This record gives sequence, C-alpha cells and structure tokens, in this order.
Amino acid sequence: MNNAVNDGVWSGTWVAERLGLELVGDDQLDDLLGLALRRNPKRAHLLVSNVLGKHVPQTPSVVYGHGFDLGRRVRELLGDEEAARAVVLGYAETATGLGHCVADGVGLAPYLHSTRRPVAGVDQAGGFEESHSHATSHLLLPEDPALLRGDGPLILVDDEFSTGNTVLNTIRDLHERYPRSRYVVVALVDMRSAADAGRLADFAAEIGARVDLVAAASGTVRLPEGVLEKGQALVARHESAAPAAPAPDGRVERVDLVWPRAVPDGGRHGFTPDHRARLESALPAMAVRLAEAIPGDARRVLVLGFEELMYAPLRLARELEQAVAAEVRYSTTTRSPVLAVDDPGYAIRSRLVFPAHDDPADGPGERYAYNVAGAGFDAVVAVVDSAADTSGLHAPGGLLAQLAAHAPHVLLVVVPSYVPEPPHVPERPAMLPEPLRGPAFSSYAPEEVGWLLQDLSDVTLEAPTEEREEAIQSGGAHYAESLPVEYQPSEHYQQLFHAALATSADRIAHAVGVVTETVLAERAQTRGRTRSGEADAARPVLVSLARAGTPVGVLMRRWAQFRYGLELPHYAVSIVRGRGIDANALRWLAAHHDPADVVFVDGWTGKGAITRELADAIEEFEESDGITGFDPEIAVLADPGSCVRTYGTREDYLIPSACLNSTVSGLISRTVLRADLVGPHDFHGAKFYRELAGTDVSVDFLDTVAARFAEVVDAVDVAVKELLSADRTPTWEGWAAVERISEDYGIHDVNLVKPGVGETTRVLLRRVPWKILARAGAGADLDHVRLLAEQRGVPVEEVDELPYTCVGLIHPKFTRGATGADGRAVTV
Repeated sequence: MNNAVNDGVWSGTWVAERLGLELVGDDQLDDLLGLALRRNPKRAHLLVSNVLGKHVPQTPSVVYGHGFDLGRRVRELLGDEEAARAVVLGYAETATGLGHCVADGVGLAPYLHSTRRPVAGVDQAGGFEESHSHATSHLLLPEDPALLRGDGPLILVDDEFSTGNTVLNTIRDLHERYPRSRYVVVALVDMRSAADAGRLADFAAEIGARVDLVAAASGTVRLPEGVLEKGQALVARHESAAPAAPAPDGRVERVDLVWPRAVPDGGRHGFTPDHRARLESALPAMAVRLAEAIPGDARRVLVLGFEELMYAPLRLARELEQAVAAEVRYSTTTRSPVLAVDDPGYAIRSRLVFPAHDDPADGPGERYAYNVAGAGFDAVVAVVDSAADTSGLHAPGGLLAQLAAHAPHVLLVVVPSYVPEPPHVPERPAMLPEPLRGPAFSSYAPEEVGWLLQDLSDVTLEAPTEEREEAIQSGGAHYAESLPVEYQPSEHYQQLFHAALATSADRIAHAVGVVTETVLAERAQTRGRTRSGEADAARPVLVSLARAGTPVGVLMRRWAQFRYGLELPHYAVSIVRGRGIDANALRWLAAHHDPADVVFVDGWTGKGAITRELADAIEEFEESDGITGFDPEIAVLADPGSCVRTYGTREDYLIPSACLNSTVSGLISRTVLRADLVGPHDFHGAKFYRELAGTDVSVDFLDTVAARFAEVVDAVDVAVKELLSADRTPTWEGWAAVERISEDYGIHDVNLVKPGVGETTRVLLRRVPWKILARAGAGADLDHVRLLAEQRGVPVEEVDELPYTCVGLIHPKFTRGATGADGRAVTV
C-alpha cells in the first residue's frame, strides 16, 4: 500500500462518491484537501489537509512554507508597525504548528496557542468552545497575561473555517476581557457558506472592530440531504473491518538533541521573537545529532510529532531535510478518531491506535497516527515532550511499540516541557544595575554607549608605572588590580594627535564602514533577512571590550545610523586577560537581549590573546550558567595579527584613539577587577576622570571620523563585496611573529612582546618599555611613538621585514609575564 495520497486520484473521491458530497471552490482546493469520515454526532465528514502535517505525512518544507506564506500576507496587510504590536493565536490541537509558522511569517509578533492540557500553577487567561469538534474545551494559559491585554491586532489561525463558530466564540470571549480594534482571521482554507461569512461581518460590526480574513484557498462543501446518517452508517460498517496490528519488530533508540535552555517547546505558554531567534540558532546542531542517529541506508524517514507538539518536530524535520539524503516527511499524532480506508481516493489510508500517554486531564483514551502503517518508512522519529515520556509511551501497546511494528528503526526524541516559573519569584539578593551612561559616567552622549561597569571614581587606584610593573611581574599583583597614572600629553604630543587624526580620518572611516557593513551582512545572512528591508528584526547588539573597543563601537553604531537609520544598542564590558570576561555583564546582556545578536567589538588585534581569552571565557560561562548563544568572534577595526574573521582592515596603521588614554575614550579608565572592590554579583569597575575634561578629545575624534562617512561609502561597498567573497580565515601570523621576536631578542616570554601601533603605544603610556622595533621606512604613523619613546628614553630600532609597523618590548628585567593571571607566558 502507498499512503502518499497522490496516486493520480483525488483523495476525496471515495467519500464524495458514496455520500454525494461536492467540494467546490478555488482551483487549488483539491490539492489542499482530501475527505475522510469520522464518528462524530455533529459532522460525519472530515476535511483532511494535505499540507498541514497532521493526518497526512507531507514534506516539511511544504508544511512550513504554507504557514509562513500566510504570515507574510498578514504582515503585508498590517504593515510593519501594526505587525510589531500584534499577537498570533493558534488553535489546539490541529493548528498549533500552523499558527506558529504564521507567527514566523509575521516575524515581529509573539505566539500563543490554545491548549487542552491544564498546567498546574498557570492561571487561565481565557477559553472558548469549538462546536463541531469531538473535544471542545480550549484553554489559554500564557505565562505573561499581558500577552492578551495589548491593543494591537489579534491574529487568529486555524486550519480551516467551516462555520466560523470557533472564531466567533474566541473573539467574543477575549473581546469582553481584552477589547481591541482589529482582528485578522487566518486559515489554509475558508469553507464557510455565504451566510456564515455574513455572520462574521455582522459580528464585527456588533463589537465595533475590524475583522480581516486571509486564506490560502476558499470554497465550500455541498451536502445532500441525510448525509450525516449515511456517513455514520459507513463508519460503522467499515470500522468493524479494521485489521489487527502486527507484533513489533523494529528497534527503538533514544536521541538527545540538547534542546536549548529556556526555549519553550511550543506556544502553549507563549513564544516570543527572542525565543524564535534562540531556536533558529540551535536547530542546525540538533538536526546534525538527529541525522547521525538515522541509519545511512534509510530512504524514507518520518518525523512524527505529538498532538499539540507540532512546531518543534516540524522545524526539526525541515532542518533534517537538509542534513540527510533520505526523503523526509512530517505528520503528528492526534486525538481525532477518523475512519481509515485503504483506497487511493480516500485521505486516511491507515491508522495506528494506542493509549494516551501524557496523563490527560480528561482521562485515558485512544490516540491515533494516520498514514504511517504501510507507508514504507525506514525510520520514524517520534518527537514528544517530557510530560508525555511516560510508561504508557513505552508500554507493549503504546505508540513506540506500534511504530516499531511498521518501521525497522524508531528514534525517540524528548523535548523538555516548558513550565513557567511561579508568577512571584523572589528577586536574587543582588540585582544587576542598569548600565552607566554619560554625562554622569563618561563624556559620551547617553545613547552612544551603556557601560556595564560600576563607578570606582572615588577610589584611589593609581600607582607609578615602575611600581606597578614590578608588582605585576613579581607576581605580587595582577595588572587589573590597579591603574597607571594617566599620561598627560604635552602640547607637542597633542598636536601630533590632531595631525594624525586629520590625515587618517578617511581610512579610519573606511575601516569603520567595512567592519560595520560586514557585521550587518553576516547577521542578515544568519537571520535570513536583508539589511535594508528587515534589519529591525535582525539588528546586532554591539558590545565593546572596554575601553579600546568603545570608540570603535560608537563609530560602528554611528555608521549603521548614518547608512540605514538603525539605532543599534551598544554596551561596553570588561574583559581581563587571564581572568576572563565579566560574567555579570553577560548575565545582564542575556536578560535583556538575545545572546545570538551580540557582536563583540574591539579596536585592534595584536597577537590575539584577547581573542583566545574571550573564546575560553564564553565557553566557561556557558558551562557555569547554562546560557548559550554568545558568539566569541570579535569584530575589530584593524586585524594586523590575522586573528579574527571580521575586520575593517588588516593593515597595521595608526588608529588615533590608540594615541591617548581616557581622554579619547570618554574619560573612562581601563577596567579594574579587585576582590575587595568587586564582589561576586558586581560588574567590574572603572573610573570616570571628570577632572580631565579640559583635555578631552573623545567626541572630537568621533565627529571627525563620522564626518568622512559620506565620502567613503562607495569605496566601502566595493571593499565589503570583495571581503565577503574572500577567504578570511585567521592565519595567526601575528602570534608566530611574536614568538620569533621573543626568541630572537632573548625575552622568552610572549607576554612582554606587544605588536602593532596600538599595543606599542600602550607599552609607552602604561608599562616599562625596553625598546621599540619599527619597520624600516615607517612614516607619520609612528611620529607619536617616536616622540613618546624620546620622552621616556627608549631606543627605537628600525628592522627590515617586520610584519607589523612597530612592536613594543616590555623591559625583560622582570622575568615573569605581565599579563597572565599566574604571571606565565600565554601558550597556544
């Protein structure tokens, strides 16, 4: 027997011929619907969708595509502004997955579906009746009751509309509690009569709301006299001939997909765009784990969902299509009792019957899986939630045994049932504060950056450079436990800064444009969206590594605003070499944004120590907190060390913000991590040097570079196009060069070698320099370096074929490393 309902015969023929039914409507109606019979005192016939993924196994991309396309039509109808205020509501059990797909198509709206499963501790926010169904009570159990209280459009999604009664009951119940001005009704097929359609219009006028209808196709079923009685007689006659199930013969194997933490299994309690983004990022890895468990010689694979759990299995099936060579189909089990007739003109060719296995509130009963038996599936992936992973599921007559009787391989996937936390959870003892912002903290405008730091301005942390160096390299202190005395630039040095800024503003603007456009392009590709059309839904969250990354993050934010009108969130966080990133800052970010949207930003790379530090810190954070999604990749303005994939340039040239300390970084010190000042629930600290406002050039630097944006747009577009098609794999050439220099100069400690213009400047401003290596022929980029070296009595040695423009060497008389937590050199 072949259950693919497309044997050249319409899958409604058998019912139509015997009962005299006539399906009339759009040309595509026969492709979307078949007919079957069921034991129901109100309506004997059943419209069986070929694209819903409930009764008929269908290609996952077809199922998802129909719902997603309907969602796109709704978004076009509403417009982006109204769509962002909307809520999508799907109907249990048949349309829970369809409604979720519609919500994906809308893209901006949270999703909720009704349920027939009460959940302890979750208050009911509404309910309604489905008049023609065999099971009528629908509950609404949102985790956040405010989901239904908004005044934006409510989008109601069902697989078919036959009378419109279900929609009327829903709107009536919800409108009394949460009135709103607009509703949108969505269905695969609209099968109402003209009279029923008129009832909906009259009802909309009665409540004073607008009601729109969006459907993939429309038509109606013409019913002859006495059709209900004839149908019931047919059901009684054929049910007695149902074949017995064979004995199980297949193997059952459990597969752990590592479902993402805090992502609901569906929309029973609400599913937000943030949840959607987290699921999207986790799906490819889960599909790979599933594909690895499927036998390599499998030709046909069925992913079988479980009653209301339709969306998660559908998305897994859709990803699996891309991961295996086998033909993949998708359907779900159901409560709905339908007659099975093995005839190509009938929509339900076979059925499996098994006991309910999720301890339903309405008591035990039969459940069904249609068109699975005899369909030739080599493997069946049964996806249930953890509430349904009971002894009944594994019992001899249970679902798994029934599947094993018809498929040689059965894989069980259990998705954790999402249960909302109690509504009044006590707050943690220490709640993380909101970010610090200018002018109270930093000289930047408040919208430019939020500092995830604590203000230590009143604490004396500075120590003379030589004392710090000795304490650090002797192992007596970590470099982040104190601050160097802020360098006060001479008039000559300030002139060099302004001259360097004037001559380099164009190339800095170009690099800012390139790295920002690269970030936006990569994020748009990840999200499957375009930068200009739907950047709102995929906008990155810029997180600068304080403090050198902060001016770059502000400039990237300004570029996105200049080019696309985007207001990108931007924060600055602390990362300490040898001690990792501020975990509390990551917790704050995860609580307010999708970690997958975060892009870490820094000024430049040297040998790549911070790149490695961040990757290790993120891995440690995931293990300790269970929060995943942060990408440790860093976007930098300049990558002379070839340590990252996302950069504005790989040339080693002067970035003027590297010439100074706080006076070009919003008057903020470098960050501080000391146990007596920073507790386990505190952000890392920093100081705001208000007293240096007279020499502050932070905003001048930003304004000068941003003023060149318009001049470099065309060149940026050309560069980005070339960059996106190029191989940007890091080569770590800088690291290799540093190791050579460390050995050639008898230092034997890579931590004392600081490559690149930026790092060399830091050595001269903050550390005890030994000598400066300068590439032969280096020009104005090193004017400020030569001046600082002269002021500190440090020799500048010109070197041929130096891979960087310059390299700063810290005085090797302190033989222990100056940057590792334990004082040792960083190792690969």
